Amino acid sequence: MVSFDESFRRQLRELFVWRRDVRRFRADPLPSGTMERLIEIACLSPSVGLSQPWRFVIVEDKARRRDAIEDFKACNADALRSYSGERAAQYAMLKLAGLEEAPGHLAVFAEKASDMGYGLGRATMPETVEYSVVAAICSMWLAARAEGLGLGWVSILNPARINEILEVPESWKFIGYLCVGYPQIDFDRPELERANWEYRRASKECTTRR
Repeated sequence: MVSFDESFRRQLRELFVWRRDVRRFRADPLPSGTMERLIEIACLSPSVGLSQPWRFVIVEDKARRRDAIEDFKACNADALRSYSGERAAQYAMLKLAGLEEAPGHLAVFAEKASDMGYGLGRATMPETVEYSVVAAICSMWLAARAEGLGLGWVSILNPARINEILEVPESWKFIGYLCVGYPQIDFDRPELERANWEYRRASKECTTRR
């Protein structure tokens, strides 16, 4: 059995602490093969019934990127209108995506029609297919940080529009659009916490015993 010493565990915890949702990127291009390497690590993640439902689209085409950015702007404007007063003013000041600066764009989907794994574990909780893809994204996120890269998850998008822009199969469910690149600066606290939008709860506030 492989074992990891205390030093490794401390470093692993530091990796979790410094893994942030990055929205501010440098213009430096990614080294060749970076996206493929991160995807390879993501594919080491667990999946329900070994279904491996993740599907990745590296978005390189400038027109498709531009269309994704325009969709974000439209959805972000709609989101702003859902707030009022001081909270609306605060929202308007937030930087919620690095789509225009990040050198790497990656869209991630869940293949809901796949028969891989023969349906094991999905009969009562079919949503575990999507959970499996989220786990893969989290693995990629940590791997990116370990390489000094930043990853930002953009969720203020219209899933149907993204599917249309990228021309993916109808059975693919959009999970997330990721920006990848070198962060302008590293932080050990979430950007939304630094902007006083919300604060991180202590683990005991999220834990109950029964």
